Amino acid sequence: MQEIPLLINIVVALVVAFFGGLIARRIGLPTIVGYLLAGIAIGPFTPGFVGDTETIGQLAELGVIFLMFGVGLHFSLKDLWKVRSVVLPGTLSRLAITILMGLGLSQLWGWELKSGIILGLAISVTSTVVLSRGLMDNGLLNTRPGQAAIGGSVVEDLITVLVLVLMPTLANTTNGFDWQQLGLTLLKAAGFLILVLFAGTRLIPWVLLRIAHTRSRELFILVILAISLGTALGAAELFGVSLALGAFVAGVVVSESPLSHQVGADVFPFREAFAVLFFVSIGMLVNPRYILDNIVPLLTLTGLIVAGTALVTVFLGFLFPWPARMTLVLAAGFSQIGEFSFILGQQAMGLGLLERSQYSLILAGALLSITLNPLMFRLIHPLEKWLQRFPTTWKLLDRHGPPPPLIEETIENHVVIVGYGRVGRNIVSLLGQMEIPHLVVDAGAERIEELDRQGIPSLFGDAANSEVLTHAGLERARALVVAGPDEDASALVVTAARDLAPELPIIARAITEEGTKRLTQLGAQDVIHPELEGGLEIVRHTLLQLGFPLQEIYQYTDAVRRDHYDLEVNTEEEHRLLHALLDATNNIEIKWFRLPMHSHLIGQTLAQANLRARTGASVVAILREGQLMANPKSMTIFRSGDRIGLIGNQEEIDAAEQLLFVQSEDQAQKTA
Repeated sequence: MQEIPLLINIVVALVVAFFGGLIARRIGLPTIVGYLLAGIAIGPFTPGFVGDTETIGQLAELGVIFLMFGVGLHFSLKDLWKVRSVVLPGTLSRLAITILMGLGLSQLWGWELKSGIILGLAISVTSTVVLSRGLMDNGLLNTRPGQAAIGGSVVEDLITVLVLVLMPTLANTTNGFDWQQLGLTLLKAAGFLILVLFAGTRLIPWVLLRIAHTRSRELFILVILAISLGTALGAAELFGVSLALGAFVAGVVVSESPLSHQVGADVFPFREAFAVLFFVSIGMLVNPRYILDNIVPLLTLTGLIVAGTALVTVFLGFLFPWPARMTLVLAAGFSQIGEFSFILGQQAMGLGLLERSQYSLILAGALLSITLNPLMFRLIHPLEKWLQRFPTTWKLLDRHGPPPPLIEETIENHVVIVGYGRVGRNIVSLLGQMEIPHLVVDAGAERIEELDRQGIPSLFGDAANSEVLTHAGLERARALVVAGPDEDASALVVTAARDLAPELPIIARAITEEGTKRLTQLGAQDVIHPELEGGLEIVRHTLLQLGFPLQEIYQYTDAVRRDHYDLEVNTEEEHRLLHALLDATNNIEIKWFRLPMHSHLIGQTLAQANLRARTGASVVAILREGQLMANPKSMTIFRSGDRIGLIGNQEEIDAAEQLLFVQSEDQAQKTA
């Protein structure tokens, strides 16, 4: 058998990570927890299959690059400036206090000073991935507290990038601190930044536009990968700075391009896949036996990360004039550590600043803090109500008056629209003109900003992949409209909505005929297929031109729609409505003809026969083997012995009759 160790390691890591992530989501935990546990399961410290730590670790470097590229791609000085009064003093103060707390704890354990500083840095850096997910699941991502939390996380990321740049220099101090080396490192980093930010901002967006004009999706994806990976590698090889900094700066430069959103969408699958391998590689370094043998230090460190960081944030809330709710949201969001802590610890271990056992302790603390983070978010409202029972304390903490109520607490009798694309915009515009309350759920930052400018209530988040729907007030809504073009995502939204509000009317958009059936089975009352809906509109206009009553036409087309546009299905209701439609008018002559065996129409579809254009008469029904096909579709094929129902005036009927009895060429030759 051919030896393919690289492929084996990738496949096993991804499969185990999939099951770990799935189990984590099933029990309400972030998927990162599942990925880390998957790494432990295939690591060298547990029985069974043992992955190649070096191979998966090299693949994990790609995860670091794509993670940092994504951070740079979504970095916005404008958004950061909006919450500067909270972010800058609060984040810097919290980082300083947390680093000192971590350093103090390390000294109690007898660690070296360098290791203690790394511990303090590691427990002070929040996981942006986990923070964003927590804010999204709790409907807070596009609120001012949510913006402040994300802004603070971005500042932490920037400081961490600077630390990663300086760490190699700070590690080489055996012969005293080398100021010259530090200056050279900063000079190289500055040179790299100047080159990429000034030259790259002109060259890279231009290249992206030129490639976009080739109309080749493959070339566009390739140039994105070349820019992200090439810049990161060039930063490390030519300027001696970290891969993380190179990838981050590449993301910042690409964000200046008008195609940045398409770049983000195209790089997303790569980022997610390699980020999974990164988290698995981190889990492989955790020794469960070491954790069990050091359970007291682990619980102490976890308590410092979760409770200690939260208390520091609340303390800062008393010092700075923040709203109370913002303080509590920041306290919950920052009470965990994640990917940047892993990157810091990994580089520190490589430089000899941390021992493997110390790194395992940090990893285990991160794992527990991520696991507990959803609980911290759930404590926000109970804690807010509890603090309000102490007026003096509450007055010190909340110097902005009562916070604005959350959307889920105020809106009712509304329509929830998932997806603010072309279809969603039309629905929102119509509901606004009719003054019907509505709420939009969308995962696009620009779309949410547009809605905010218009004063339209919205929730920022992926309704198919988070708990954001639980904050849309579905149990009090009048209807849910799933307007997005992705049928798989729509299926997840419909399923979740049906669980949350069993009686809620759901209108969904489908792209395929199979999708109409699937969404109906999952609980959508009305599923609209835009392409086939156009066919029904043509039927409606045709029948109107023939003089049929409008009300009966609408009833009939609604019956076809409820049959999911199925070309093979003709229900009793559809038959009944066809007869009602035929009985509703007396000025159209209707005749039935049996299609003879020699007719040249046999084997042709209705569209190919084109009787309406050739004679003026229309086929309204076909009786075949005792089954009536009401309003046969254009793809229906004529068969020998069919009884054809035609409508039209006498002249049109006569012309159609002559056409039906024209012999096929083969039959004519036999007769001759």
